Amino acid sequence: MNEKKGILLESGTGEVEVLEFIVGHKHYAINVVKTKEIFQVSNITQIPNTSPSVAGMTLIRGKTVTLIDLKHVLEKEKESNIEKSMSLLCEFNKTEVAFLVDKVVGIHRIGWNQIEKPDQIVADSQVIGNIVMNENILMLLDFEKIFMDISSPNKNSYGKYDKGIEKIHYNKNRGDVKLVLADDSTTIRSLLKDVLTEAGYTNLTFFDDGQQTYNYLSNLAKERKDRFLEDIDVLITDIEMPQMDGHTLTRRIKEDSILSSLPVIIFSSLITDDLHHKGKSVGADAQMSKPDIDNLVELIDEYTIHKR
Repeated sequence: MNEKKGILLESGTGEVEVLEFIVGHKHYAINVVKTKEIFQVSNITQIPNTSPSVAGMTLIRGKTVTLIDLKHVLEKEKESNIEKSMSLLCEFNKTEVAFLVDKVVGIHRIGWNQIEKPDQIVADSQVIGNIVMNENILMLLDFEKIFMDISSPNKNSYGKYDKGIEKIHYNKNRGDVKLVLADDSTTIRSLLKDVLTEAGYTNLTFFDDGQQTYNYLSNLAKERKDRFLEDIDVLITDIEMPQMDGHTLTRRIKEDSILSSLPVIIFSSLITDDLHHKGKSVGADAQMSKPDIDNLVELIDEYTIHKR
């Protein structure tokens, strides 16, 4: 695999920059846009009565940040020398959290289509994609699942999504709405299915990568032409997905002479003030940050039942 140098600024190019790091002699990766800073832990305060995967708290420029021990998350072994560990300060789901790693290797630019989806045997693991690089397999981690599993030990809970779920009420008018949803996380697909069904949506079509989604929509446009909107009302897509990311998916839809009329809502943990412009640049009709699930339902209503 060839690496490409330089900073990736444009959206919808089909490329992504990943940060390679090592935990317990295994190679992993994270999308660079999730990483705000890399630092060495210099102080740590233990937190009583918390998950064993939480190493404690640390101060970053006067702000308290939770440290998650990735070695414990991935291998059930506690990091023995935290004071010498490197840490990735990340932001997603409107939360800053730091992850302890053994070593940071570097940044690589690759195509989303070079990220292989895990097979069905490990589809529900913490790995959402595999990248072959320099005879190593880099495992792209589902940091959202890791965060949710730690913050929501109750299996009937969706963590930070719960407050939004409580605000959603059933509306029978949603039963005629046809939604297509693309998200590579089994956890988020299950969440969306449960919540949207409870809200009254009964016609839901799910895909776990952007390429499958685009193929479905493209075939629909070829078969139905301008009448394709009789079969789909709104597309809801994540950004991070193997094969084709949500930004590229959105751009290709909006550049298509038929599909361009399809409303596209990007629902992602990467929708922050700093990154909102990326979705806008590829033509997304709306963007909603996880975990605002109640606001997502209201947004879908604006493009569907409120227009009828």
